[in-house]
Amino acid sequence: MSEQLAGIERPGKIHRNLTAPELVEHAVSRGEAVLADSGALITETGSRTGRSPGDRFFVAHGASKDEIDWGQTNRPIEPAVFDALMKKAADHLEGRDLFVVDGYIGADPDHSLRLRIITELAWHALFARQLFRRIEPSQQEVFEPDFVVLAAPGYEAVPDRDGTNSEAFIGLDLERRRILIVGTHYAGEMKKSLFTSANYLYPGRDVFPMHCSANVGEDGDVALFFGLSGTGKTTLSADPERRLIGDDEHGWSQSGIFNFEGGCYAKCIHLSRENEPQIWDAIRFGAVVENVVVREDRSVDYDDGALTENTRAAYPLEFIPDFVPEGRAGHARTIIFLTADAFGVLPPISRLSTAAAKYHFLSGFTAKLAGTEAGLGSEPEATFSTCFGAPFLPLPPTVYAEMLGRRMDEHYARVFLVNTGWTGGPFGVGERMSIDHTRAMITAATSGRLDEVETRRDPIFNLDVPVTCPGVPDEVLDPRSTWEDEAAYEGKARELAQMFMKNFERFTDAAPDLVKVGPNVD
Repeated sequence: MSEQLAGIERPGKIHRNLTAPELVEHAVSRGEAVLADSGALITETGSRTGRSPGDRFFVAHGASKDEIDWGQTNRPIEPAVFDALMKKAADHLEGRDLFVVDGYIGADPDHSLRLRIITELAWHALFARQLFRRIEPSQQEVFEPDFVVLAAPGYEAVPDRDGTNSEAFIGLDLERRRILIVGTHYAGEMKKSLFTSANYLYPGRDVFPMHCSANVGEDGDVALFFGLSGTGKTTLSADPERRLIGDDEHGWSQSGIFNFEGGCYAKCIHLSRENEPQIWDAIRFGAVVENVVVREDRSVDYDDGALTENTRAAYPLEFIPDFVPEGRAGHARTIIFLTADAFGVLPPISRLSTAAAKYHFLSGFTAKLAGTEAGLGSEPEATFSTCFGAPFLPLPPTVYAEMLGRRMDEHYARVFLVNTGWTGGPFGVGERMSIDHTRAMITAATSGRLDEVETRRDPIFNLDVPVTCPGVPDEVLDPRSTWEDEAAYEGKARELAQMFMKNFERFTDAAPDLVKVGPNVD
């Protein structure tokens, strides 16, 4: 039993693989959460309302020690330090009731990874049950996990004693397939730690792991949506005219696209039924909502970011109408890179060659908005996150970019860069791109209606921009024409282009042939 419970010798009562109603009942009765008027479980994560990247480490031993791309994102820790913390977390959980969830990631049966989540919180168990893929009841007695996650948020590390950066610690042991999470109640650490582990393992199995959402049309045409937080990845993939495969993490094998997960983890700040009806309706009994403000009548104020802008809702895929229950489909026909350009200068949609796709995949550009985060000044801040998911990539980024290029060429996938950010000027001057126009562009791209459309070459960003698109005024497609001051546009466009060029300098040795397809201010 101790081995099955990650070294916990004398636990309290063990609640193994409870149903969603049972976990909701435990969470409410234990004071971990309350119910909203929609029936969703509402909880708060305390001071940590998002991931803690500065507190994540990889155990440096075995083959992975030589393969991980060590640096500021991927930092090593000695096995002895990890083992000591694992023992202290297990001691903390002695005598406590535990919630155990068995499941797996990877809807393709040839590439699934079996998981066991052990936690002291009922709502964490509900999160895991709804986010990961569930096993059949008949499998529970003989279940043997490939990965074990021990989540002990109530145990806080002591940096001077334990060799950590803070009271929180997220440790990934890729050799022994163990993950330890302490000192943080943010449930997303469980999800992203396992995604990161899959990103290490899958390339060796000829599976391209992707931080993207995916849907499929009536004709079986699969579309992928890459993008960082706030770019619309979840919103735009939840299309009533297409079936949702998944909203965040997928693999691309020789058989096609498959979802890692069994649920969605949607950002819900400013959520409305008008703009995001599928997500709105999915937040009901069985869903977990983090860090939202609940009114006295138990309704939720999704516009109130008093606790955090990173409010989140976790719910199973079956809460989305017409989802793909098997979690997999054929090869991708269309790939969308989403960027929220707060500088207001990128075209709303551009067609990318294989080389340009690899360039923008390695760049992973979006922009943080002034005023939305502490420390940001009056101007938008350019953010470059490699492969649209740098925090989750243990291997060198060019490994993933090369896999993208191979899959594109093998399956003749078309790729588009779509700007969901600002038009007519930067943030504070222009306005956010119309979601109706963006949806029209996405529809035209996935349906093939842009394949033969005439394009113009953007001289600064080196992009092929369609001159027409069904459902979108022609002038919207040319960002220069939406600015009142053309000189101001030129200056801001060159400023952003130089940021692209500066950022890509780190890849000039590994991918020198890609530099020429990126922005150029000469």
